[in-house]
Amino acid sequence: MEKEKVREILEDALARSRADYTEVRFERRMTTVVHFRHGEMEVATTVSEEGGIVRSLLSSGGWGTATFNRLADVATFVEAAYECARALPKQNIKLAETPPVQDEVRFCVERDFRKIGLSEKADLVRGYNEAILEAGDAIIDSHSLYSDIWVERFYLTSEGTRIYEEWGEVGLRFSATARKDGIVQRAGQSFAKPAGYEMVLNKETLARDVGALAVKLLSAPPVKGGRYNVVLNQELASVFIHEAFGHLSEADHVYENRRARELMVLGKRFAPEFFNAGDDGTVEGQRGTHKYDDEGVPTRLNWLIKDGVLVGRLHSRETAAKMGESLSGNARAISYRFAPIVRMTNTFIANGDTPFNDLISDIKEGVYACDSYGGQTELENFSFIAGYGYMIRNGRIAELVRDVVVAGNLFDTLRNIEGLGDDFKWIERGGGCGKGGQGPLPVGMGAPHVRIRDVVIGGRK
Repeated sequence: MEKEKVREILEDALARSRADYTEVRFERRMTTVVHFRHGEMEVATTVSEEGGIVRSLLSSGGWGTATFNRLADVATFVEAAYECARALPKQNIKLAETPPVQDEVRFCVERDFRKIGLSEKADLVRGYNEAILEAGDAIIDSHSLYSDIWVERFYLTSEGTRIYEEWGEVGLRFSATARKDGIVQRAGQSFAKPAGYEMVLNKETLARDVGALAVKLLSAPPVKGGRYNVVLNQELASVFIHEAFGHLSEADHVYENRRARELMVLGKRFAPEFFNAGDDGTVEGQRGTHKYDDEGVPTRLNWLIKDGVLVGRLHSRETAAKMGESLSGNARAISYRFAPIVRMTNTFIANGDTPFNDLISDIKEGVYACDSYGGQTELENFSFIAGYGYMIRNGRIAELVRDVVVAGNLFDTLRNIEGLGDDFKWIERGGGCGKGGQGPLPVGMGAPHVRIRDVVIGGRK
């Protein structure tokens, strides 16, 4: 169906709403996945879908939400959302004011991945899987996965906002598992970017490196557990600021959690004066970048820590009104099946001014922790599994080590930051962020190398 006809149907349905405030979001999306496992194709598929969500708000009730899959049914679900809102007790929900927007946002790329055949994509992924297997017989399992997604989104509100947005992304994920003498190790890399098909070509070296690292880790000793001066590489530093700090900066979490409110007090010093961190939904070419969030609020650069002091947090229209703070453009939904909640866009630690060799030059014995295999957080406490690491001995990078776990208290760790590299990098990894049953949401992360004193490293005694 043509774009103008879709708009006409949505406009007609919205005009029938009896709620104080109503918004309609309708999406059409197409997703392709090609997956090879250890030389065999597991999946090769393209799926198209469409659907929408209606949210209605009543001053005498609350939020009413209804989702639909047939555009022709949208008027029925506008009424259903109103009835849901009317059935709720009064909740005194307010929305921070935002000017109505009328805009179209296009997605333009060099090579449109929608025009590349599934067989060509399969051949590409097959070649990458073969590159992983070049590491030898120690590789007992391998995965190579290609994905792309294209989304067309219509957003209309009873306040007059009308946004049409196109968005897309292409990505790769490689992993390898190696085994020798009862020891099993794995390595992985992923890549994703709102770009065209050209961005996933010529990645054979990346695939080979994944297989080679898995094999090298078999002969690497496990790190000895203890407290060390630690340097995080850009990827692990990015994961740290996103997972350990970014989620605590999401205002719905702060507003609903007394302990989080006690911890996240604006104006409180968290880190040295040279430390700055933020969230920026406007950075060109990053996964969390959009011109508007899913409430039609323009995205922007939001400083969270400035000169070591907590200065901001991330908001939806509802949380900004509840807390009396400025809108930040951080209400996001993973798809039309969900209402938007407060989410990060591109979270980062700002660049420092110290060359890498100077960061490690006076460390007698420490750990250089690299990349990430995930981890967990519980309010201010965290633990992250590094992909691999190296010992630092007498100011130099020494032997490769495995089984590196970085753990600690967020606020102690921030206070113990001793230096920031001059080598900031955006980490264009795949996957995404999960929260409230919505995941993986595409987000961006970035950081320079970060040096921290007295960090707990889990390993073997």
